[in-house]
Amino acid sequence: MPERTIGADLDATVAAHADRDALVEMASGRRWTYAQLRHDVDELARGFLAMGVQPGDRVGIWAPSCAEWTLTQYATAKIGAVLVTVNPAYRTHELQYVLAQAGASVLVCTQSFKGSDYPQMVAEVRDELPELREVVVIGTPSWDALVAGARSVDADELARVGDGLAPDDPINIQYTSGTTGFPKGATLSHRNILGNGWFVGEGCRYTHEDRICIPVPFYHCFGMVMGNLAATSHGACMVIPAPAFDPALTLAAVAAERCTSLYGVPTMFIAEWALPDRESYDLSTLRTGIMAGSPCPAELMRQVLDAGISDMTICYGMTETSPVSTQTSPDDPFEAKVGTVGRVGPHLEVKVVDPTTGETVPRGEPGELCTKGYSVMLGYWREPQKSAEAIRDGWMHTGDLAVMDDEGFVRITGRIKDVVIRGGENIYPREIEEFLYTHPDVLDAQVIGVPDERYGEELMAWVRLREGAEPMTAQSLRDFCTGRLAHYKIPRFVHVVDDFPMTVTGKVRKVEMREAAAQILRRDRA
Repeated sequence: MPERTIGADLDATVAAHADRDALVEMASGRRWTYAQLRHDVDELARGFLAMGVQPGDRVGIWAPSCAEWTLTQYATAKIGAVLVTVNPAYRTHELQYVLAQAGASVLVCTQSFKGSDYPQMVAEVRDELPELREVVVIGTPSWDALVAGARSVDADELARVGDGLAPDDPINIQYTSGTTGFPKGATLSHRNILGNGWFVGEGCRYTHEDRICIPVPFYHCFGMVMGNLAATSHGACMVIPAPAFDPALTLAAVAAERCTSLYGVPTMFIAEWALPDRESYDLSTLRTGIMAGSPCPAELMRQVLDAGISDMTICYGMTETSPVSTQTSPDDPFEAKVGTVGRVGPHLEVKVVDPTTGETVPRGEPGELCTKGYSVMLGYWREPQKSAEAIRDGWMHTGDLAVMDDEGFVRITGRIKDVVIRGGENIYPREIEEFLYTHPDVLDAQVIGVPDERYGEELMAWVRLREGAEPMTAQSLRDFCTGRLAHYKIPRFVHVVDDFPMTVTGKVRKVEMREAAAQILRRDRA
């Protein structure tokens, strides 16, 4: 285990690989060696200290993948500030909640992304965030002022702060959609995410010669842990192909930077392999990578292997476990790479239990997957009761149904709760239902997942309207949600009903709703 802080780990890597490439941002053409990366990270860290940020303070970051995101990640780690990662798809409703719940005193944000004015959205909710003291906008004078503040704090002061940090200190809060209507802040330590980045990198057999193309978002553990921390803990190079996923720009980055590793959820790989000119990209340097987020189709894995990416791995986990618990090995048989999510990682334990009794079930029998070890989060930020419900005797209860075979390979067979996985994004219907209740015409709402060829699942809202309400269409409901919910949480389909199918005890039968929805969609497409 790398029993040290993220800042100390970066310093050790710089000492060994100062002149090697550390970071490449394709959109701007900017590049950093490890020595240059540490210079800019330390300068930004001193700027945060000059701003008054102290160890334990929460600093939010709300931006797409960019070099400043990475610099902020490591600068806050250097001074022990807790980085609050905000999904760039969030809108005012969600932004206000997570910044308030985390108690963020500083927010770093982008100027604009996909047509949205981020400072304007911050301004709309600023009065409801009394703890938010500073807003720093990347690429503006406020960012320049933050960096310039470093002149008032010397290197000795930064070192003194760093020496006072410990591996088990909280360093990151990642918000996961909650079943209670609001996201929960999984609180992660240096040890959690540095250890996970290190071992995932070991699983990919990284060395300082590797160059990792990271098209997955930094706000998620996939990007900032499995991508950035796996790279810096091994002296490898981080390549940012674009601010948001673009299949052509991703393959162009692989070719131009001679990348050896490529990340993505299956839908990303499907989009890349579907490019009509894919053969024109030189992917010959690719050796390994990670596919995660949802099951890998067998045909897709065959295409990846046929392209020469012989060491592609599959990972499984959740934000609350930093995130990876299991990973396939390059040496595993093909059947394991497409039918399982691998075996348990180093210094971790997994077990499959009866969801009702909590007793461990025999190999080959289904049950709830639980995991234990260094990767389990410290808890949900400011929510001790929810933390105690999720972590029992050190075991994180994932809510996923799984089967473990005699060789230790784990196969995910379903989900205990009604989480919808759309293109690798975990979406909890309860959160969206709570928001739909704010619509003046909605009496009640239920959200389910329906099959979709492109994303795996799409969202469908069943709504009961108030008496006298105007007729509702899918478009009118989407218009209500746009700008207030992340795009991937906005239901694609809407079905207006008088009543929901219920059990005799008064619970909504979502299984029956999903069956009916499939028939409705087939009829509408006919």
